[in-house]
Amino acid sequence: MPTWPRTVAQLVAKQEELARATPAGWQPPARVLALGGCFVCFPRGGAGSGARGDCAWAAATVLRGGRVVARAVVSGVAGAPYEPGLLALREGPLLEAAVRAMPVRADILLVDATGRDHPRRAGLALHLGAVLDLPTVGVTHRALVAEGPWPADQDDAASPLRIGDELVGHWLRTRPGTRPVAVHAAWCTDPDTALAVVRAAVSSHRTPEPIRVARTLARETRAQGRAL
Repeated sequence: MPTWPRTVAQLVAKQEELARATPAGWQPPARVLALGGCFVCFPRGGAGSGARGDCAWAAATVLRGGRVVARAVVSGVAGAPYEPGLLALREGPLLEAAVRAMPVRADILLVDATGRDHPRRAGLALHLGAVLDLPTVGVTHRALVAEGPWPADQDDAASPLRIGDELVGHWLRTRPGTRPVAVHAAWCTDPDTALAVVRAAVSSHRTPEPIRVARTLARETRAQGRAL
């Protein structure tokens, strides 16, 4: 089972290994999906410049039919400074712990991180799925390496995100008049499957519901100053 490296060199090697992996593609079950989401937050003001050892709160949720059926929060510390492309060192074990703490297992997990849109094609969303043996999709506010024009300013419009000629995800306009989100193929998912899952997870907010609920839970716990 893939685990969490402790050094940059170890992580780069693991990412290259995961990028070469060919897990079976995910097929949705013939029932209402259990959509999972996870999110980690740090002390206010630390985004983009965080240090190793920062306090952290990671939350995970499962929604079925729009209803929250499981949730969990764990606290801990960041395993590394913030550095794009190396987030697994900083957040990976925290997110794994939050997901494993839930009493209900998701069918597929939405992660606030990239997947194939990565210099080595194996971002945190993909890595987390491999560790958990769970299909994953990444959802972020911006692309990391991939490029592509924004979709039309209308609900549910999408456009491709590519690295060179390789399709690695899509932009998705979840609400007119707002910036689209980047949807990333990750563990056991291709770009079109990832897009379909996120479309199914969107409600009345810009952020897909499983991630939005997990984000709210993590931030509320941070505001209460709780160490779980």
